[in-house]
Amino acid sequence: MDEVLLRSLTPGVLTVLVRRGADFAAAEDAVQDALVEAFRVWPADPPRDPKGWLVTVAWRRFLDAARADTARRRREDRVDDEPPPGPVPAADDTLHLYFLCAHPSLSPSAAVALTLRAVGGLTTRQIARAYLVPEATMAQRISRAKRTVSGVRLDRPGDVATVLRVLYLVFNEGYSGDVDLAAEAVRLTRQLAARIDHPEAAGLLALMLLHHARRTARTAPDGSLVPLEEQDRSRWDTRLIAEGVGILQGALARDRLGEYQAQAAIAALHADAPTAGETDWVQIVEWYDELVRLTGSPVVRLNRAVAVGEADGPRAGLAALAELDPGLPRHPAVAAHLHERDGDPVTAARLYAEAARKATNLAERDHLTRRAARLNAHRGP
Repeated sequence: MDEVLLRSLTPGVLTVLVRRGADFAAAEDAVQDALVEAFRVWPADPPRDPKGWLVTVAWRRFLDAARADTARRRREDRVDDEPPPGPVPAADDTLHLYFLCAHPSLSPSAAVALTLRAVGGLTTRQIARAYLVPEATMAQRISRAKRTVSGVRLDRPGDVATVLRVLYLVFNEGYSGDVDLAAEAVRLTRQLAARIDHPEAAGLLALMLLHHARRTARTAPDGSLVPLEEQDRSRWDTRLIAEGVGILQGALARDRLGEYQAQAAIAALHADAPTAGETDWVQIVEWYDELVRLTGSPVVRLNRAVAVGEADGPRAGLAALAELDPGLPRHPAVAAHLHERDGDPVTAARLYAEAARKATNLAERDHLTRRAARLNAHRGP
């Protein structure tokens, strides 16, 4: 069973059901039922047209649920309109579905959460981690969003800013998490940037390309993480870097700075440095100052502390870090790095071990554990 294929087909199937008149919550339930049936049937009898098969099964499940629910009797009029089984025209409806999920009846945060769950394929835990909230809180938020759009005709697309936020979070999860969605996020952002004249869409695309260009260098042959300063820069994709820098320059020239353009500028400065030691950390701090002004994000402030530590020395970085909440994700890892650079291996090893216990994926946990072990080994018995 090809789970990647099923994941790639799900948004298109969901869009077909919504366009045929299913409300979002019922359509999502029907698609999930169809996926379960696919897992049961396909290994022994794979269909010639997987998307058409899923549409037919999901539509029938939706109609069955509609008939059984007296509160939805109006949908009975559409029963005779069921299209015959057969091939579904090839089309990519995923980006359209992103806009539909960003519905005006939802708050931006609720729309993002719903889209990440229903279209992006992320778990509630992954979404909660991205928003720095407990999993139970995010589960309630998603449930409320589903109730809000239940019975609402999704024919009014949402705003661009919400869709950009969803694409950004999907890329981040695919780039650094357990689910590989980064390439899909790049593909959809390319489509969006080509369709609309929006500097932040261009900024987000540039950011993705610049990060994606370093992807093959981020892991060693054994799967372990390779920090940016230790990466083999000859493995970076210079074609993607050049494309990302060109797109970013065009966006910045419009003088409508946004957070994605600022993040892309930081990524471009990293990409421009021939070696880690030649990185222009002073400029990077200046861009982080812009990001703090634009977002006020505690995560941005955390990353800024790292940059300050590189530009002005680890003591300055630790001073910046002291102003932040120690409960922030990655706070112990940043503190460990700065203490290590400040010549305090005992504190650094303890903080690396703490960060490893709090890590959200196995590769990061292993990397931090090795850091702690290396410092402890150098200290001796």
